[in-house]
Amino acid sequence: MKKTIAMAALAVAVSFGSVSCKKKVSDTDLQTQATTVVTSNPGASVEVKDGVAHLSGTFESQEAKDAMINQLKAINGIKDVHDMATVSPATATTPVETQSAVDPAVQQKVKDAVKDIPGVNVEVINGELTLTGNISSSDARKVKESVDALKVGKVNYNYTVK
Repeated sequence: MKKTIAMAALAVAVSFGSVSCKKKVSDTDLQTQATTVVTSNPGASVEVKDGVAHLSGTFESQEAKDAMINQLKAINGIKDVHDMATVSPATATTPVETQSAVDPAVQQKVKDAVKDIPGVNVEVINGELTLTGNISSSDARKVKESVDALKVGKVNYNYTVK
C-alpha cells in the first residue's frame, strides 16, 4: 500500500512538473515576430506586453488594418491585439483648372441677342454659359426665345424674374 501511495505522489509531482515546464513564449520573441509582420506597413508599429500586441499607426484602408490585425493574431503566443491604429482619410484630388468651354464667339452672339433687354448679364460660370440678373417675366420669355433661336447648346438661366 505504501508503494501505491508513493507512486501516486510521484505521478502527481511529475504531472505538476510537466505543466509548469510548458514552454512559454517570451514577450521579446513575440515582439520580434510582431515587428516582422508590421514592417509591411511603414506607418504602423506594434508593442507586445504580457502576450498582448498593441497596434498603432496609420493605415491607408480599413481592409489593410484588418489584415494586419489578423496576421498579428495568427502569431503563436499572441493572446489578443489591441487596435489603436487609425485609417487615413482618402486624399482629395485637386481639381484641374480648365479654360472656358464656351467659345467667345458664341458668348458674343448671346450678348448681342440680349443687349436690348436691361438687367441681363451674360457670363461664363464653371465653364458654362450663364445668364444672370433681374428681369421681368415678359423679358425672361424674350431672352429665352432669343437665346434658343441661336442654338448655342446648354445655357443656364440663373436670372431672377420679378
